[in-house]
This record gives sequence, structure tokens and C-alpha cells, in this order.
Amino acid sequence: MASGAVDILQSARVCADLDEALAGTIFSVALSARPRELSHAPLEVREAAQEALGAAREGEVAMVFGNETVGLSNADVLRCSRLARIPASEEYASLNLAQAVQVMAYELRMATRAPAAAAAKSDLALHADLEQLYTHLERSLRASGFLHPRDPRKLIERLRRLFAKARLEKAEVNILRGMLAAWDRPRGK
Repeated sequence: MASGAVDILQSARVCADLDEALAGTIFSVALSARPRELSHAPLEVREAAQEALGAAREGEVAMVFGNETVGLSNADVLRCSRLARIPASEEYASLNLAQAVQVMAYELRMATRAPAAAAAKSDLALHADLEQLYTHLERSLRASGFLHPRDPRKLIERLRRLFAKARLEKAEVNILRGMLAAWDRPRGK
């Protein structure tokens, strides 16, 4: 809707699902007003913007918004690195999509004005690397009997939250996947 912004709309990429949209990112923020039982601890939108800006110095980041009818699913939130909330009235905490995007854009802009903290350069894992780790981890946990298919107790969701807090580097994901592969091999081989 901005004057002279047709080029932005024309360069927009339409994705079939969230994994496709997050491909190539190292950090993502889900925005939701709804409290979640099993999720990342929510950050204030200002803190999330500052963290996203810091991550943007190392790679591609994404802000993830749900639609106005149902918002984001719990699974979508768990696919993201962080969860952010925009402080609003407790009686009606939800904003419409355009408002939420505008507030996040404003907070990102304000974060660019703050003095940048010197960040150590790291090689953060891409979204696809993490999804492969989670798939491998779930497969290994099921094969070992640790994760019972009929009584999973939200184990994978908790592990997603744990690893999201850690902001794993590619090398760390490779170490974890190597460990899983070693445990998956039959003994004596």
C-alpha cells in the first residue's frame, strides 16, 4: 500500500508452507498474542527486534505472523527461534495483521538506531539443518524406545524449545547428528 513500493510486492516470494518460507534463515521470530503451554518464553517485541537485528548481521532472519482468523499454530511457533508478543490490552491482546507488522517494523527500525554491540561471528545453523536434526532425533528416540509413539509427552516440542534457546551453530548440529548416527548403528560395527 505504500507509494512507490510496487517493486517490493513484485519481488515477494510465495511459499507453500512455513518450512519453505524459513529455508535459508538462521533466526526467526513468531509473533503471537496467545499464551502457549509449550513454547519459547515470550519476549517483548522490542527485545525480539534487537535480537533479530543482531542475528541479521550473521545471516537471514524472518518474522512470522499468522493470519487474522486463527494466528499461528503451536507447531508453527515451535519452528521459529523465538516467540514475541506486542504489549496490548489484556482484554483484547490481538492486533490485526497490518498493525502487528507495522509495530514489528517500527521496533526493527528503532533497533537499528541503537549502538550495535560487538557480536562474535558464528556460523549459525540454517532452519533446514535444524529440521533435519529434529527429524533424526525423533527417529532415533523412537528406535531406542525412549520416545514411545503412543505416549510422546511433548518430548519433541520440549527439545525444539531447548535447542531454539541455544541458537545452534552448523558445527554443533553436525556433532549432534554424528552422535545420533553413532547411536543408531548396531553395536559392534
